[in-house]
Amino acid sequence: MTAWNSIYSSFNPVAFSLFGISVRWYGLMYVLALLVALFLAKWIAKKDKYLLSNTLLESYFIWVEIGVILGARLGYIIFYDPYTSYYLSNPWQIFNPFDRDGNFIGISGMSFHGAVIGFLIATIVFVRIKAVNFWLLVDLAGLSVPLGYVFGRIGNFLNQELVGRETTSSVGILVDGVLRHPSQLYEAFLEGIVVFVLLYAYRKKARFIGEIGILYGILYSLMRFMGEFFREPDSQLGFIAFGWLTQGQLLSLCIGGFCLVLLMFKLAQNKGAKVNG
Repeated sequence: MTAWNSIYSSFNPVAFSLFGISVRWYGLMYVLALLVALFLAKWIAKKDKYLLSNTLLESYFIWVEIGVILGARLGYIIFYDPYTSYYLSNPWQIFNPFDRDGNFIGISGMSFHGAVIGFLIATIVFVRIKAVNFWLLVDLAGLSVPLGYVFGRIGNFLNQELVGRETTSSVGILVDGVLRHPSQLYEAFLEGIVVFVLLYAYRKKARFIGEIGILYGILYSLMRFMGEFFREPDSQLGFIAFGWLTQGQLLSLCIGGFCLVLLMFKLAQNKGAKVNG
């Protein structure tokens, strides 16, 4: 075993305990992801003259965070959890942080695709109340979320969850004695850093308000689809079709396809407006 694998195998996913409650590195990474996204949103809004106040953005992020948490948890229950019917019959258990013995275990099981749905619902409600341009906020989110997402995937890595498929590669890491791809880090790079760099470089060339946000949906879906080839399928689902397609890939195809159709519609609409103008 290499020194690196020795460190990773023995790494404690619990950062510290507070009043008997274990605080995991994953939770700390989640908070850091939120703060990075908020800081970046404020910086880009000021740099690119979005004309959105810091107060408005802070309020928006609170709304979005609530929507993301609710959507991510419900999305996991609907898309991934084998006990969906139980939770739907006992909805008060969905956010129960204690196991049957009364031990605090936190809330586990979150879905990014569910988080997207929660984000959109929260944004729609927010813009109706605050009378802000929906597409302007979607653009800003598309630019600020990717780098924050990097820390979310690092959290998965430190928590030794969502592990990669078996490999003989020298970059493999030992998880429970099995050499696996560090797929969480692959996804952090592809879905976070690569997507951010592409969108940030393109943002000044955007043809209409909302294009950046729509492109984020397309690029994330593409990178997630690719990253899933290195990630172990969810044990309760396995491959859902063709002997290789995962649930994450199917959901990415749905969201990516929807965003692609939306992009073509908006481009046609924008072109028509210019012709009529």
